Amino acid sequence: MSVTSKKMGLSLTQEILSHLGLANKTAAWGTLGTLRTFLSFSVDKDVQRLLRAITGPGVDRTAIVDVLTNRSREQRQVIAQAFQERTQQDLLKSLQAALSGHLEGIVVALLQPAARLDARELRTALKDSGAAEDVGVEILATRTPPQLQECLAAYKHDFQVEAEEDIKSETSGTLRDLLLALAKGARESYSEIIDYNLAEQDVQALKQAEGPSTEGIWVLILTQRNPEHLVRVFDQYQRRTGHELEHTVRNRFHGDAQRALLSLASVIRNTALYFADKLHQALRETQPNYQALMRILISRSETDLLSIRAEFRRKFGKSLYSSLQDAVKGDCRLALLALCRAEDL
Repeated sequence: MSVTSKKMGLSLTQEILSHLGLANKTAAWGTLGTLRTFLSFSVDKDVQRLLRAITGPGVDRTAIVDVLTNRSREQRQVIAQAFQERTQQDLLKSLQAALSGHLEGIVVALLQPAARLDARELRTALKDSGAAEDVGVEILATRTPPQLQECLAAYKHDFQVEAEEDIKSETSGTLRDLLLALAKGARESYSEIIDYNLAEQDVQALKQAEGPSTEGIWVLILTQRNPEHLVRVFDQYQRRTGHELEHTVRNRFHGDAQRALLSLASVIRNTALYFADKLHQALRETQPNYQALMRILISRSETDLLSIRAEFRRKFGKSLYSSLQDAVKGDCRLALLALCRAEDL
């Protein structure tokens, strides 16, 4: 802390909060996230608790999870900065040395800025054959324009290459065109004005785009129109053809392009249901897909995880919380349950 700050009587908490714009923030009540800004936040107490948790006779995993899953991402960044100033040690590296396995992975993800986590997950997906159409669509299609721009900037900073260049080198065909279009973030913003003529034009364009070299029409419409408009297009398409647009996608496309387009259609129709389906699939595997569970629960915990939980309960007849309890084992179970927060009866 600077001499000036001491003279002014500012605590370490106040000084750090003032730099991050949190000094006057209140909880984000009204959001659909399970994790909100902690109102009784004391960075000094959290730093001391984490320090005791990793330097005591045994690692206190419960204390670590309790602190990190009950603070917003911004507050976790404040804690990490204060820990560095107090101890001259990096909190992330200290926790990595104390933990292992899936819990270590969750803690690393919790302490990273959202954009850096997204960039890391996107990079891994692009370099892992068979994951680009899954994780790539998830990240590029479900982030807000500012979040997407931050992700792409973090990608370039961390990996010294544009995400678009990796997309071009690691994917091909319709999947490549789809991911590149999503990465541009050129989707039209929502307008309260309903353009019935454009909806009809899009329906006709999709109906006619069944021959060779017409894949670009699908990519253009599904990546540039706003979701509200596309839902109308989907409904109108079904009325005109007698079947859902997804039926045509399954017949018209194959392989990774088909999977990517079906995922994108699911995001457009109902983003919360899309994530509920992904979580259900991750839990159904022989061994739970911990990477997917971690990524989704952390990334959606401050936005719409309550909606995702509701869709999960409605579609599968069992709460997400109970499903996690039954499927997840080991130290990371406590952290994932804490992010999920509660049972849905």
